[in-house]
Amino acid sequence: MHGGAADIARVAAELGVPARSLRSPSGITSRYTDAAMLDVVTLALVGRAKPRLLAALSRAGVPAVGLTGLDAALLRAVRKPARRSVTEDGRVQLVRDDHSGRIVAVEPLSLQVLLDGGLLPVVSPPASAADGTPLNVDADRAAAAIAGALKADRLVLLTAAPGVLADVQDPDSLLSSFALPADGSLDQVEHAASGGMQRKLVAAREALQGGVPVVRIADGRVSRPLSAALSGAGSEITIAAESRVS
Repeated sequence: MHGGAADIARVAAELGVPARSLRSPSGITSRYTDAAMLDVVTLALVGRAKPRLLAALSRAGVPAVGLTGLDAALLRAVRKPARRSVTEDGRVQLVRDDHSGRIVAVEPLSLQVLLDGGLLPVVSPPASAADGTPLNVDADRAAAAIAGALKADRLVLLTAAPGVLADVQDPDSLLSSFALPADGSLDQVEHAASGGMQRKLVAAREALQGGVPVVRIADGRVSRPLSAALSGAGSEITIAAESRVS
């Protein structure tokens, strides 16, 4: 599963589409996706990020197939009619034209057919609403949902940091393991200071609650990042025992 924030930013600038973020009352930031930005996201992920990933995999001898969440209704999502967002001056406003969604189901048949045939699926947003229209979804949370649906042995979330840091300003303060708070809140988690890490910790929680036994957040900038993560690089994420789903 992949995103492509840099590609999205470049395409938005080229097309003159303003880039904005929304911050929920709980502090989670996300991309504001009006109709124009939804087009930008789709163009950037499907037209730029995905071909680059497929080409790199081909050079490495990995046969891969590109998909979006729309293909065979792979990712199904629901759109909230209004979203609460906190402004810079602390006011809460309702945003009604955001075309983002929350994943509610995964149809893994297409993935399983490809995997059984020796092909690697490379998936990106958007997802499909009940009426088939596209909705932007968070790639990390989509990865968590897919991992749960496939009953994966583990989920690796790659990021532009060594992993979860004790001090977000100190890249040498890597935590080899990190237990998410039992109450589900990230408000007091200093390690979640950035929006990107917030979303990855939310995704890690959802994957663990969805039955994935091992979740790691690791550095995607290093050579052979997946091999490094599978060898123990990065941070293993757990949930306090009392909040685990049986």
